[in-house]
Amino acid sequence: MIFWQTLLQSLRLPKKEIVFKLNRTGMDITVIYMFILLFIASIPALTDRIYENSGFSADMNIVFLLIYFFIFYYLPLTIIIFLSITVISYVMTWISHFMHRKLRLQILWKMCAYTTTIPFLLYTGIALFFPVHDIYLWISVLYILTMLIAIISVYPKRKPRKK
Repeated sequence: MIFWQTLLQSLRLPKKEIVFKLNRTGMDITVIYMFILLFIASIPALTDRIYENSGFSADMNIVFLLIYFFIFYYLPLTIIIFLSITVISYVMTWISHFMHRKLRLQILWKMCAYTTTIPFLLYTGIALFFPVHDIYLWISVLYILTMLIAIISVYPKRKPRKK
């Protein structure tokens, strides 16, 4: 139930009340949410593997195919996405500093993870029926960066220190 609410809230970003609701969500929920989202996004690749008629995976038993898919596709995809979210969030800490907002890496990591919802769901829907080009990756990154800047601007500015 919490994951369904998180999904619905992440679709409504960057509204101020939604940003603060998602900010109160625990990091454990965010990480599990990302695992689920990445599994959904990897379904088109899994169906391609299952219905492949030639090559290495064509002669495999379905159980071994699922294990192979998990080890050589889902696991590396998860590592790459988590590292990418971390790098983007780190860059956003600098941008939030220049925008005079007091945001930590943890908050930006969660917000970055939630902004990936729409690109991943769109990718899944498109990739089930059509091949997806590499330009989609760059459009998704641009969308995520734009959303994060909008989310950063939702937070109040830092109060200047009195000397």
